[in-house]
Amino acid sequence: MYSKTTARVKPESTPHNIRITVWGDQLAHIEECCADLKQSAKEYGVRMKGPVRCPTKVLRITTRKTPCGEGSKTWDRFQMRVHKRYLSLHTTVESLKEISCIVLHNDINIEVTIADAPHLQELFH
Repeated sequence: MYSKTTARVKPESTPHNIRITVWGDQLAHIEECCADLKQSAKEYGVRMKGPVRCPTKVLRITTRKTPCGEGSKTWDRFQMRVHKRYLSLHTTVESLKEISCIVLHNDINIEVTIADAPHLQELFH
């Protein structure tokens, strides 16, 4: 019979360059989230840059008001503004888990990218 031994792998304790990208259509919620992340990073003594404000994307749709095409040519214009911020951290994965334990709103999107993970770079060479 084949016995398989499993060993728990400890998370790395080396610091990485980490980028947290926050975006959504509610500016107040994004600013609140960035302020919470910044305060949490300051409590843990993590080197941080940001939040850096990216240009706002304005998505526009112009459509006719009448479904049949009859009558006067009136148009509706809809738009949605997408706001984006990013924060750069230099920290370990363990402290990132502690920093990112904040309460978020439903309309906020967050992406976490580890820029210099050595085990990922070895896979692509």
